[in-house]
Amino acid sequence: MDERLPLLADQVRRTRAELSEALADPELPSDRARYAEVTRRWASLAEAFTLADDFADAIARADEARTLLADDEDVDVLALLRDAEAELEAVGPRLREAMIEPDPDDDRDTIVEIRGAAGGEEAALFARDLLELYTRYAEGEGLRVELLSASEADAGGLRDVTFAVKGANAYARFKHEAGVHRVQRVPATESQGRVHTSTATVAVLPEVEDVDVRIDPNDLKIDVYRSSGPGGQSVNTTDSAVRITHMPTDIVVSMQDEKSQLQNRERAMRVLRARLYERARAEQAAELSAARRSQLGSGDRSEKVRTYNYPQNRVTDHRVGVTVALREQVLQGELAAITDALAAEERRRSLDAQTDGEGGP
Repeated sequence: MDERLPLLADQVRRTRAELSEALADPELPSDRARYAEVTRRWASLAEAFTLADDFADAIARADEARTLLADDEDVDVLALLRDAEAELEAVGPRLREAMIEPDPDDDRDTIVEIRGAAGGEEAALFARDLLELYTRYAEGEGLRVELLSASEADAGGLRDVTFAVKGANAYARFKHEAGVHRVQRVPATESQGRVHTSTATVAVLPEVEDVDVRIDPNDLKIDVYRSSGPGGQSVNTTDSAVRITHMPTDIVVSMQDEKSQLQNRERAMRVLRARLYERARAEQAAELSAARRSQLGSGDRSEKVRTYNYPQNRVTDHRVGVTVALREQVLQGELAAITDALAAEERRRSLDAQTDGEGGP
């Protein structure tokens, strides 16, 4: 048996005591955010609480049997000891797994932002390809996609695009897509048949409500202007486009796809709330605003989480070393082999952090 397991079981029981005390606080229901967090943690750790009790009971029975065996090598007592030790071996791994608390944002809807980076028009074309494969992936998972904004490039690609994904565990299914995605292929405009490398950046933000992020209206600078299409072509003749600047953080969100100024403003506020929430999460993790930059990097070709190699018809995720077929799988929206491996790696890291004494409930 892992000698650290008794310490982990004690840690679970201390967490249960702390949460029980919080739940007994008569002021808790009046604090909606704290109430939601405490009840969420209690529910997510319910199995761990039961297993910790089972583990402690098996430890007690094994200790008692060893004490009795010190005086008399009784066959029945020896059998009780073996049963207790077998239970400890079975419960231990389950207890470690149960102690991994899920990301509280996993079940939220999500907002995904894609931007063409290094590579000019080819990067913009790649950004459109990512939008299409993510749409297929989401629909294949039973999720709904809502296009929020898109800025088209001259060659038919997308300079940037923002969309929402709605449904069960939307954020959990998309969060590992964040980072720099690199494509290697021969552009349509390449007359010599040479392979070019381009990149697009992907940011994935959990979508939040007003109760999650409180925004002071006095902190907002709201500009309205006339929408325009590629090359500055006018889309409509009214000032329906909206640009919202959150002055304390200098976060700027622009929306122009809808003809209604109110609709563009509502969409811009959704993205602003998501960015502010992600910023707050990063600050709580002592990462400050670097969290968003760590997702996106600089967009340079040398930075990448995944490479899409068209000549070799393969996609490689560099974080987990998984390679799958490009045309037959990824371009069809079949990302499960990659996303499952990334989710497993996330759990492995959490387990390692527990084993090293850096994590836990």
